[in-house]
Amino acid sequence: MSLSSAQKVFITGASSGIGHALAGHYAAQGAVLGLVARRGELLDAQADTLKQAGAAAVACYALDVTRREAVQAAAEDFIARHGVPDIVIANAGVSFGTLSEHHEDFEVIRRIFETNVFGMIATFMPFIAGMQQAAQQGKACRLVGIASVAGIRGLPGAEAYSASKAATISYLESLRVELRESGVKVVTIAPGYIETPMTAINPYPMPFLLPVREAARRFARAIDRGSSYVVIPWQMGIVAKVLRLLPNGLYDRLYANVQRKPRVF
Repeated sequence: MSLSSAQKVFITGASSGIGHALAGHYAAQGAVLGLVARRGELLDAQADTLKQAGAAAVACYALDVTRREAVQAAAEDFIARHGVPDIVIANAGVSFGTLSEHHEDFEVIRRIFETNVFGMIATFMPFIAGMQQAAQQGKACRLVGIASVAGIRGLPGAEAYSASKAATISYLESLRVELRESGVKVVTIAPGYIETPMTAINPYPMPFLLPVREAARRFARAIDRGSSYVVIPWQMGIVAKVLRLLPNGLYDRLYANVQRKPRVF
């Protein structure tokens, strides 16, 4: 497959977890990859492996998605070298336990929102105009946001993470409606528990825990379909629907004593 005909995929949070697995999935399909992560040394090592796995080309960008100018520059470089991507996956995210009663948690809460919400917006912004033009010419374009089932109801001990993921779900829905007529599809993926470094620190049971490679395969299938909103694995989708319907009083009693995600302090 030539570079010009290869699918072009831009992924943030690509050095580990879901982002790493998605990069591997698309590499095996011969895609041109743009990979973003803070840890440049991991990206560089990953690039060689992905090329051996079949990637047509790999462009690596060591940056923090909270630095909007850096994200903009990376997007412009990728477009200049490879053209407008078919798929942009805003996957970068952080998760820590936080409690508003602790003043020292304020900066952690800020960091969670800057990465999970503003980082997603900063990732999409540089590509939207070009993807709109490409979609009008018949290209299948996807903006993909990785949300979480934690955004459906507020989880105790994870105030900032739950709130940030609720914000991404609403943001992605607004963006989906806004871009509907342009032909650019906005895909919201709300994972349940996936085997990643982020979930490895959780001290509580994780029902329907999904291996990360299988998760990536299912994510890619939803992206290919252009699904507007999907919970993966599907079992957590049922749990999410039930949680959404629970009266506040019942929900409060059920979750008041669940184990919390560890704080960083």
